[in-house]
Amino acid sequence: MRGATTEARVLGFVEALEVVLHHAARVRVTGAEKVGLLASAGRVLAEEVRAERDQPPFDRATRDGFAVLAEEWTSGRRLRVVGLVRAGEAWAGKALSSGEAVEIMTGAVVPAGADAVAMVEHAELGEGMVWAAAGRRLRAEENIVRRASEARSGEALLTAGRAMGAAEIALAAACGRAELTVYQRPAVTIVATGDELVEVEETPGDSQIRNSNGYALAAMVKAAGGEARRLAIARDSRESLRERIAEGRGSGLLLLSGGVSVGKFDLVEEVLAEFGAEFYFRGVRMQPGRPVVFGRLRKAASQQDSESASQRVGESAEEREWTYFFGLPGNPVSTMVTFQCFVGPMLRALCGAGAAGPRFVQATLAEAASGKAGLTRILPAILRHDLARPEVRIVGSQGSGDLAANARANCYAVLADGRDYNSGDVISVLLR
Repeated sequence: MRGATTEARVLGFVEALEVVLHHAARVRVTGAEKVGLLASAGRVLAEEVRAERDQPPFDRATRDGFAVLAEEWTSGRRLRVVGLVRAGEAWAGKALSSGEAVEIMTGAVVPAGADAVAMVEHAELGEGMVWAAAGRRLRAEENIVRRASEARSGEALLTAGRAMGAAEIALAAACGRAELTVYQRPAVTIVATGDELVEVEETPGDSQIRNSNGYALAAMVKAAGGEARRLAIARDSRESLRERIAEGRGSGLLLLSGGVSVGKFDLVEEVLAEFGAEFYFRGVRMQPGRPVVFGRLRKAASQQDSESASQRVGESAEEREWTYFFGLPGNPVSTMVTFQCFVGPMLRALCGAGAAGPRFVQATLAEAASGKAGLTRILPAILRHDLARPEVRIVGSQGSGDLAANARANCYAVLADGRDYNSGDVISVLLR
């Protein structure tokens, strides 16, 4: 098993992402369930969706206009209008003959004999006749989509592992699928750690803060397709951490925030090791987020038996014995950045979508920025979606605990190689 030692290294950002994707590719998803079409939004398809008839099922007009023979659509050639066909109707007349035209609406069946549709905007009309406006020409097949040109009956249009968005739902609806089989949502257990934390509804003391990480992680898990379960706060003691890890080790994924740095009371890795955890890395050369930890943990025997009985689809007995975990830094921005970079790809794999990394795009840097030698900096930023030249501006912040700055951002700017960047340089942007 790649990197599965208790001496796991601190890795570079790219190498750490490769390790996560290596393990994401090994994931076999859980069981499946039938849901209504709209309920499939955000879920991952567990079956094929096939065309139940040709698409389109007839030769379809793509413009309002006149069905004609293209070679007859010339300036001065007058064609007799012999009828009209609307969307949802079949043409009841005979095949189109030379010198004839049929008025037609967008989406209607093209009459037999016609090989093009002239747009109404390009036509002149008078006394039951139609002809091409000056300078207008028409090619054969123009403004017609032929039967089965999009898909043939029985063709697989969506395959298992496809995340369902609006485009996929529209396609499934066109195939008459009122219900779909999707993979079940993976259970994700979230444990926030720290003596300084209190729950949101509590009034913090002078040296305490509210548990924002638990809520941030739960929201991100839900957005990625998982079922989040927040446990009570784990205090900075081995006993408290053991109790919470024991509660969470049976889930599909275990997330712990805080307690993974090098302080005297950062005990998460030690307690995970007591449970026999395998570590694949124990830090990433990035800012923020350097202390992030990734590995897997063996489940308790009773949990293994329970999952075996529930027959997780496509998963071997050996794979069912383990829960992947991430130990995330406690600073809120670090927690969210490391989730986007590493947890998200693993969670999407657990949802059934396969191994795929986070989404990056390229944009122009609005202002000069400084890299840091040996680190990949991933900083809250605002991406301006300009068609001609997307531009990204780093948000001024007070560091990895600045929740207000992170909330002002809509992406993260990636400064990858430690050099200084100038205004106008093209950089990578991590979408969120």
